[in-house]
Amino acid sequence: MPRFPHFTGPKGLTSPKRHTALTAAAALAVLAVGTPVADATLGDEAPAASPSTASAVATRGKAYIETRLFFGTERPDGRPEVTDRQFRAYIDEEVTPRFPNGPTIHDGRGQWRDFHGVIERERSYELTLLYPASEARVRDARIERIRDAYEKAYAQESVARLEERTTADF
Repeated sequence: MPRFPHFTGPKGLTSPKRHTALTAAAALAVLAVGTPVADATLGDEAPAASPSTASAVATRGKAYIETRLFFGTERPDGRPEVTDRQFRAYIDEEVTPRFPNGPTIHDGRGQWRDFHGVIERERSYELTLLYPASEARVRDARIERIRDAYEKAYAQESVARLEERTTADF
């Protein structure tokens, strides 16, 4: 049963999922700030990009959003885990109609701390969706339906969601 508490609760109050997201965002910010120091201390001697190279990279592609969803496979009360066949059927029924251009799916292993404080380890899937930033509002509702459907179908505590702005060129 996955892992990431829901963003629910009255407006203005921090729910467990909101708290988790804020904690994750803070951790990412710390890592991002520490990266230049880590690179400097490792003695990375890579040459700096020329101004023309940097501007070419910055202007290539269009604005996109990359959304990653993390699905656990263990189920509560000792029920059998979600099988590959069940997950593929879920993708066909819930994801493909909402994102017909196709997601990328990775098999994984996950670890999380449940609501009782117990560390759980399980087989998992990571689903990556890439879509134009101009479609973010419409896609948000579709992504939430995808998450809700999995949580309900497989009795999951949650499906984690991670988003980043990026550029893409096809």
